[in-house]
Amino acid sequence: MPVDPELLELLVCPRSKGELTVTRLPASVCERLVARYREHFAGEQLEVSEGLWCRESGLVYPIVSDMPIMLIEEALPAADVLPEAASEGDAAADDS
Repeated sequence: MPVDPELLELLVCPRSKGELTVTRLPASVCERLVARYREHFAGEQLEVSEGLWCRESGLVYPIVSDMPIMLIEEALPAADVLPEAASEGDAAADDS
């Protein structure tokens, strides 16, 4: 069951208050996140495939078993986990 669309409409980035976009995460990142959250979701089969990306703050908030983890300290730097974010950063650096 995916994250409730009505909930997604209400959520904003806790750091910037910017808009969030659902994005697919690379398999290697998903595996790392499953290992990271395994003890917090004891006894549950974890699923991680997407995150909520805020372009403004450059952070990705993981969605673990259909639950968005909206803590700044748990967010991932978008440039480290999303190829499209890294290329956006490169384009911005080229513009300067």
